[in-house]
Amino acid sequence: MTTIADFSVVTNRGENLDLSTKLGKVLLVVNTASKCGFTPQYDGLEALFQQFKGQDFEVLGFPCNQFGAQEPGNADEIAEFCKVNFGVTFPLMKKIDVNGPETSPLYDWMKREKKGLMGSTSIKWNFTKFLINREGEVVKRYGPQDTPASIVKDIEKLL
Repeated sequence: MTTIADFSVVTNRGENLDLSTKLGKVLLVVNTASKCGFTPQYDGLEALFQQFKGQDFEVLGFPCNQFGAQEPGNADEIAEFCKVNFGVTFPLMKKIDVNGPETSPLYDWMKREKKGLMGSTSIKWNFTKFLINREGEVVKRYGPQDTPASIVKDIEKLL
């Protein structure tokens, strides 16, 4: 069986991150963008991270420029924007594709594990979220309109 532990990603600093190091934690994985109507969700994502990080919870942000070219910056610009405007301290990864031929293997797996509306595997927009349990399994998928605050009860159940 595949779990998040079978993947590695690259941080926004260019370092490899073996996701097997995240086993035992509850994760919220989100494709993000700096110039989107949902960008203010960074506030809520950071609030979740601060609220639960002492209980082995993390948010992992994956910038993506596939929806309306709403994440045009480089890694440093994205990190600076998130820190200055939203106080983001949760880990940001290297910009990725979440759809198409260059889809990140992690996203390819998560999309197959928890399909979207009407069984769709594609990501429809920025700020689609995946909740991962301590065993590294995808337990739920949330659409962009689902606010971070609306996910609190699901996180608490897994902690």
